[in-house]
Amino acid sequence: MKIEFVPSDAEVGKTGAIAVLAFEKTALAGAAAELDRQTGGALARAIAGGRFTGAQGQSLDLIAPHGIDAARVLIVGAGAEDKFDERTLELVAASAYQALKMSGAESLTLRLPGVAPAMAGHAALGARLAAYRFDKYRTKEKADKKPSIAKVRIAVDDPAAAKQASKGLDGLADAIVFARDLVSEPANVLYPEEFARRVKKLADLGLEIEILGEKEMKALGMGALLGVGQGSVRESQLAIIQWKGAKDPAKAPVAFVGKGVCFDTGGISIKPADGMEEMITDMGGAAAVAGAMAALAARKAKVNAVGILGLVENMPDGNAQRPGDVVKTMSGQTVEVINTDAEGRLVLADALWYCQDRFKPKLMIDLATLTGAIIIALGKDLGGMFCNDDALAENLMAASKASADALWRMPMPAQYEKQIESGVADMKNVGTRQGGSITAALFIQRFVNGLPWAHLDIASTAWKPASAVPTIPNGATGFGVRLLDRLVADFYED
Repeated sequence: MKIEFVPSDAEVGKTGAIAVLAFEKTALAGAAAELDRQTGGALARAIAGGRFTGAQGQSLDLIAPHGIDAARVLIVGAGAEDKFDERTLELVAASAYQALKMSGAESLTLRLPGVAPAMAGHAALGARLAAYRFDKYRTKEKADKKPSIAKVRIAVDDPAAAKQASKGLDGLADAIVFARDLVSEPANVLYPEEFARRVKKLADLGLEIEILGEKEMKALGMGALLGVGQGSVRESQLAIIQWKGAKDPAKAPVAFVGKGVCFDTGGISIKPADGMEEMITDMGGAAAVAGAMAALAARKAKVNAVGILGLVENMPDGNAQRPGDVVKTMSGQTVEVINTDAEGRLVLADALWYCQDRFKPKLMIDLATLTGAIIIALGKDLGGMFCNDDALAENLMAASKASADALWRMPMPAQYEKQIESGVADMKNVGTRQGGSITAALFIQRFVNGLPWAHLDIASTAWKPASAVPTIPNGATGFGVRLLDRLVADFYED
């Protein structure tokens, strides 16, 4: 879909649609008032005859009244006028697209006279995120099943300035789309080596990319990560992504580590068949880290950052890891594998240790679609944050609110450590069903070596089969990309 900036009074045409904003408890103003005047009060009458209040997310779709050279007119609720901000405008633009995408209109013109150029860029971002659609494998889809909107036009007073201001958001949109595509790909297409190949293409943005294979990881002693992938015919990989944007290239980086289980059967502790197809999404943490690193590079962030992706496939063949096996991690600590479906923490154990050992970062944040327990605890709209450092936790919560990648801080009570005590090794990889997300975090904490660290369990947010957020179509969300980018921008750049 094409997005362009045009003058606020640009003509629309008979195959296009116009969208205008209306605020709660406010008479029609701006572009909406002008359209109402042109149509002899048709918009006001339509509002009066329905239940439209201007609440954010509401919309009123009309066949264009006499006097309007367009196919349709959409009135979009923008909520309270005194709370109208960049995030609201993103949602308004996304709601407008969602309301009209199947209408038959070929273009959508969102009229925003008086909106500042920098803010107008957020309308473009909202529309682009709303229009995301993973359809590369559809070959026989009928035309009436496809979105008809091929172009979104952001109509503003100074389109050239708005276009220039939006460039800073283009890289963020590209990064989120990149992450969504990775999560959406089927596992027969996106396996560890293919994931690594796609990461290598990010070198075009100025990122330094390094890929370790099983031979290199074995030499490093990564028995936990390699144990997860030993039942697959696909070779496990470790992708290292570096961005050196700080004034001092030797300055300690911020580090992000992603769980990249490209498909998770559960291994020998095999999952139920119902819903297993969604396990193509079990690399959502690695996708978010790759996307975040792309976003930092795209805007030339003034920070040193490193991303580590542990890429494996968890399969149940004759060479697969067994319940009861004991593996030795890169840290030297040993783990009794009680459940082979608790594999993500094993991947993170070695990836985190490698990260802190090699790069000596100032902090580490891991992202992982780790536990079903976090979905039970928080539902589908909040990611769980576990953190050993209050300052880092506060920064993450601030970035969460600013980016709308919503987090909720979870506890890590020390008494739960007893659940992962093992009789034959230094620890076991699962505790009881109660507090499953907590014991997973406590397990991972044993591999951060005392660094400020946060674990983001995004099993609840990386994939939404039925999304209610207009900027997130059903499926992959790209959760975490914007969060990490905002965190760095607000707290860790030179």
